[in-house]
Amino acid sequence: MNITYQIAKLFRDVYHGGNWTAVNIKSTLADVDWKQATTKLQSFNTIATLVYHINWYVEAVTKVLNHEPLEGNDKDSFNLSPVESAGDWLALQQKMFANADALAKLIEEFPIDKLDQTFVHEKYGTYYRNLHGLIEHNHYHLGQIVLIKKMLTRTSQ
Repeated sequence: MNITYQIAKLFRDVYHGGNWTAVNIKSTLADVDWKQATTKLQSFNTIATLVYHINWYVEAVTKVLNHEPLEGNDKDSFNLSPVESAGDWLALQQKMFANADALAKLIEEFPIDKLDQTFVHEKYGTYYRNLHGLIEHNHYHLGQIVLIKKMLTRTSQ
């Protein structure tokens, strides 16, 4: 089993389970409806905004692995179009999971000898650093989603 397979597995596990934290995006979002997903609590981002944000970075890395330029500005990573229905919320989640699955496949196929090469610019470090950074980023925001969900559940009781 090679290292790119292992990285892809860690990436998938954040979405579908099997990671050390025993928390994943799919099961966490399974019972979140669109109104909960768009409810703003205090100064926190909404769950829908965090899902969009997670996916925004997945799309950016996917483009690079597909030999496309790295485009966009980090501030755009929170510019979610309004989620105004259950259909909008479902579409956002489906897009995120489809993009995650596509990126995991690209990671599996990524040449091992390129992992220590520069990811676009020196300031971003290596491909390895960015792939693991994406996994860490997803875990971080998953933790936020879990906490916001708990807060929403408490306020609705």
